Amino acid sequence: MTRRLQIPDLGGARAAILHRPHATVAALTRQLEAIGLHIEAHWPELPAAARGADYLFLDVDTAHEDQFPWAPGQAPMPTVALVGSEAPGRIEWLMNFGADAQILKPVGTGGVYSALLIARATFDARAEMADRIDSLRRRLGQRQTVVRAVALLAARGKTEDAAYDQLRGMAMAWRVSFEDAAERIVALAQAQEADHG
Repeated sequence: MTRRLQIPDLGGARAAILHRPHATVAALTRQLEAIGLHIEAHWPELPAAARGADYLFLDVDTAHEDQFPWAPGQAPMPTVALVGSEAPGRIEWLMNFGADAQILKPVGTGGVYSALLIARATFDARAEMADRIDSLRRRLGQRQTVVRAVALLAARGKTEDAAYDQLRGMAMAWRVSFEDAAERIVALAQAQEADHG
């Protein structure tokens, strides 16, 4: 499946930078301001209020989990890693953190705009994929309910195929998902059992 990249309007967006005071921060700030972003620099940790930023730039060379008000891999915004060291431990930390894009240090006069676009596209694709996986997990969890609903309908003298078709027709008539229709059938049967019990 191909996703069409939509170039976001970056003017007015907020970027948080987690990096010790350094020339890298000054170079990065110049580029971000030229693009139209508002910058907040933080060190040694990121405050909880930074969750409201649109982008996060972080120094991978010195970063550790305790600096962030969220669990590793759970950043609520696109993240761009500033990478200076290629030490295996730092690269492993970066991969576990789950940055969406990276810029090699020292930061020069370019690369920030493309990193912003890549980070946004990667972050959005990951969020979309997580939503699809959650939806599929929910549907898989509802399979047992579908089986029960088909069995209840078949118990009224229908074949299993006819009961399945009836359930599909009910879902269409009620304008709900197949799984939601099955939940209604099972809930109705349980309510009837409770009334008779």
